[in-house]
Amino acid sequence: MKKNVVAVGLGNPLMGDEGIGGLIISRFQAQADKYPSVDFIDAGTGGMSLLHIIAGRKKAVLIDCACMETEPGTIKRFTPADVKSVKKLQHQSLHEADVLKITELARRLGQLPQQVVILGIEPEKIEPGQKLSDTLSSKVDDYIATIAKELVQ
Repeated sequence: MKKNVVAVGLGNPLMGDEGIGGLIISRFQAQADKYPSVDFIDAGTGGMSLLHIIAGRKKAVLIDCACMETEPGTIKRFTPADVKSVKKLQHQSLHEADVLKITELARRLGQLPQQVVILGIEPEKIEPGQKLSDTLSSKVDDYIATIAKELVQ
C-alpha cells in the first residue's frame, strides 16, 4: 500500500554528481523508521515510471541534480509551477524524461499529488564515474537535514 508521501531520488549514479538523488534516498532508507508515512524510492533514470510512483500520493518530494546556474552544491526548493524546463531530450532511451513534463501529464490525468516539491542540487561535475564531487559529498548531511524538513510537514 502506498504511503501518503513519497520521496524520490532521480538521476544516473554512473555520471558523478548526477547520482546525488539516489545516494540521498539510500541514506533515508537506512533510517526509514523515522518517517512512517513516507515511501523512499530511488527511481534512478526510470523515465515515465515516475508517473506511477507519484500517483495516488498527497505529497511528492523529488530530489535531483539540477543545472540552475548557481554555485556547485547549492540546493534549491521549487515546485513545478515555479520553473520552466529547458531540458533538451535526446529521445534515445525510454529512461529519458523531463520531470516537469511528467508532473504536467500527471496533472492532466488527475494523478498529481496535492503538493509536489522539487529539491534541485547544482552539480559540480557530470561525467562518467560513480563518485560524487567533493563539493556535493561534503554537503550530503546538509541536504538530508533540508529534505527531512519536507518529509515531516
